[in-house]
Parts: sequence; C-alpha cells; structure tokens
Amino acid sequence: MSLALSGLTALMLGAAAVPANAAQCGNSAAGFDQWKQQMAQEAARAGISQRTIQSALMPAQYSRKVISLDRNQHSMNLSLDAFMKRRAPASFVSKGKRIIRQNAGLLNSIEKRYGVQKEVLVAIWGMETGFGANSGNMPVFSSLATLSYDCRRSAFFTEELLAAMAIVDRGDMSPNQMRGAWAGEIGQTQFLAKNYLRFAVDGDGDGRRDLIRSKADVLASTANFLRQHGWRPGAGYQQGQPNFAVLREWNRAGVYQKALALFASQLAN
Repeated sequence: MSLALSGLTALMLGAAAVPANAAQCGNSAAGFDQWKQQMAQEAARAGISQRTIQSALMPAQYSRKVISLDRNQHSMNLSLDAFMKRRAPASFVSKGKRIIRQNAGLLNSIEKRYGVQKEVLVAIWGMETGFGANSGNMPVFSSLATLSYDCRRSAFFTEELLAAMAIVDRGDMSPNQMRGAWAGEIGQTQFLAKNYLRFAVDGDGDGRRDLIRSKADVLASTANFLRQHGWRPGAGYQQGQPNFAVLREWNRAGVYQKALALFASQLAN
C-alpha cells in the first residue's frame, strides 16, 4: 500500500508544523471552552471539515484525570526485571506462543510482506495492551484536547489532536469509536494519532484502517511502522544487531527496548 500522504493529511501536517494564531493554552479548566473555539478555527485552517470539528472536537471535555496521569509517569524508571514482570510476565510468554500458532497464516503473510519477525509483532502487542485486552476506554478527543490545551506539551498534543480529527475525516472511525489510553494512544498496539494517520494500513481488506477492532490491521500496521523506520528483513533485533535501533523508534525508553527484545526472543524459542 502506498504511503503517499493524501491532500488532507499533507495539509494537516503542514499546518500543525507551523501553527498560525495558535489557540492559547491554559493550566486550569477555566479557559477550556474558549480554547476549543480557538482550536476549531485552527483545525479549519488545517483542512479539517466542519462536520468533524463539531462531532469530535466540540464535545470534548477537560479531564483532570488525564492531567493527573500526565504528571505521574513512573513505569519507565523500573529495572528490566521489574518491567518484564509488569509488561511481559511468564503468562504472556505462554499466551504469545499460543497466539503465534493460532495466527500463523496471518503472521506469516505480514512477515513476508514487511520483513518483520512475527515474534516481534506479538511481543509489541502483548507489552502494549496484553494482546488487545487493555487498549483503554478513555475518549481520545477529550484526552487529546485536554493535553493540547494544557501548557506543558501543548504543541506536541495539538499535532496529535489535529491528526486524530484527520483520522475521522478520512473515514477510518467515528469520534465515538475512538477510545484509548489516557494520552490518546489508539488501538491494540497504542498508536499515537500522527503515527496512525501516517503508518496504519488496511490489513483485512475492508477499506478502512481500524486499529481498535481489526487484528489484521493492528499487526500489519505495526509491521509497516517498523519497516518504514528502517527495519531490515531477516536481521536480528537484540542489542548490537541491526534492528535493535529501530525499537527506539517505537519507544524511546531503554528499558522498554531491552524488554521487547527479550520478550520477542522468548516467544521465538
């Protein structure tokens, strides 16, 4: 599938990169409704349709829970052993091996197309959401709008919010279907909206890219992300091997990269 950006996508990304008259951030709920009005204008300038602005952005609610979670992130400070116990326990190794056996046809076809080893995809799937069991149920637009409005990382999350609206404009999902983790990560391998927009593919052939409900879309899109970030088919992914560096593109935390490589190797044995 071509990765050429659509006109909408290119316009949205270009506008997000150089915001003009950007909505003013705030550090309490007091100015959120006024900010949404400003953000609606910014989204329109970025090429987002009025239908999506009204259905996705305007109903978004300020979330104090999201702000609290954003201020209290500690899991990436764990030791490798502690991280493995939390994100890739022994029960996940057994389940992951079973999943590989049960989905051999799908995984083999994805590996043939993208060159990413099946155990790596299943390891990511397990570490991110317990193989799809815990994808998150928070409304993506309220999460992203809250973080975009908040001054701490406003520019980053404004791009994510615009990308999420572009996903709706593209027809992949409705705003109500877009529920995920607290920081707006979407789907069974937790794509940020910009990555969803750029790297998600239609793995099941239904004409849409649904990383929440379609296992084929989830695994193919994860493989496509890695391949587009330099994954070398057939090369190793342990520390010191060519593909280990690509794991950093998936997650910048060193403990995550080491855990992912270890988990994948356990699934392959």
